[in-house]
Amino acid sequence: MKGRTWSLPFMLVCLVSASIAWADPKADVAATTAKWAEVFAQNDPGAIAALYAKDGVLWGTLSPTVRSDPSAIRAYFVAAFAALSQAKVSFGDQLIRVYGNTAVNTGYYTFSYVKEGEAKTIPARYSFTYVKDGDSWMIVDHHSSAIPPTPPR
Repeated sequence: MKGRTWSLPFMLVCLVSASIAWADPKADVAATTAKWAEVFAQNDPGAIAALYAKDGVLWGTLSPTVRSDPSAIRAYFVAAFAALSQAKVSFGDQLIRVYGNTAVNTGYYTFSYVKEGEAKTIPARYSFTYVKDGDSWMIVDHHSSAIPPTPPR
């Protein structure tokens, strides 16, 4: 029996296809979280709210109540962007776990904004729960709370 020879283009197509099929879901979730930060920095309530599933839930850092529908989530960001001029967020350590089509990303982030010409920050902890919808990860649950000051010893 004679050995089979494979063409270089065919082998490259196989390698690329295999790498796409074996994409790291944790990396996908990290990229989705980075996209949330990028969109957040645009200070556009409609754009950030679009990253949440139709049945998504948000308990935001500045919110006294949970938001559980698209209009309430959008309203939260309208108020947040009004309160935090030029808002941005930077992520610290992230603990990402993937369970099939569901993923949880827990960690901390720091919001920065400008108030009366002065730079301010709010360190906060968060958890995002994502569900895969086709090729996209949608936020179905997002909790964020300011990190309390360390109590004196």
